[in-house]
Amino acid sequence: MEWDWTFVAEIMPTLLAGLRLTLIISLLAAILAAVLGLAFAIARRSKVKVISRPVAGFVEFIRGTPLLVQLYFIFYVLPDAGIVLSPLVAGVIGMGLHYATYTAEVYRAGIENVARGQWEAARATNLTMRQTWAHVIIPQAVPPMIPALANYLIAMFKETPLLSAITVLELMNRAKSVANASYRYIEPITLVGVFFLAMSLVSVVILRWLEYRYGRPAQ
Repeated sequence: MEWDWTFVAEIMPTLLAGLRLTLIISLLAAILAAVLGLAFAIARRSKVKVISRPVAGFVEFIRGTPLLVQLYFIFYVLPDAGIVLSPLVAGVIGMGLHYATYTAEVYRAGIENVARGQWEAARATNLTMRQTWAHVIIPQAVPPMIPALANYLIAMFKETPLLSAITVLELMNRAKSVANASYRYIEPITLVGVFFLAMSLVSVVILRWLEYRYGRPAQ
């Protein structure tokens, strides 16, 4: 089968719309993963066992089950309990929650690397726990973790094709629809690969900059 540039021009708007949706979902899920991951990490450090243990169990459960299964559960099983979500919302929640459990471990490692003297200094200056976290611990713990967090963002972006299983019209789903309707697979599927490769390369460049800017030890 020969490459047809006319066909490429016809399907490009459809694929670009799918790419736009893919990027939006990745961004929203990344924000959710970053916020929830920090909350999970802090909760796991709680001295109150009724908080730390259930959170730790939940994190390990999510990390130990496939993302696709979780997406199916959120979109197809929760409606039986009266919780009906749109494909977009289900996809953002599913991916954000899944990757929050991984970012939680990154946060936890970063927090544990903060010198114990910083905690003692905060207590000595009568800072509240909220002030200690907001003004002392998090500002020191988060910057060195940014490259690792960015790695998970790249991985999340490359897993968005799984959302086609819950009818999200992201890039891969639109490409499959075009291919099935036209019986031409080489152009749409190849373009999907090119789009993902291009965005991954852009992400790698950003990641390298973040590693240079934040990943080096302080002098």
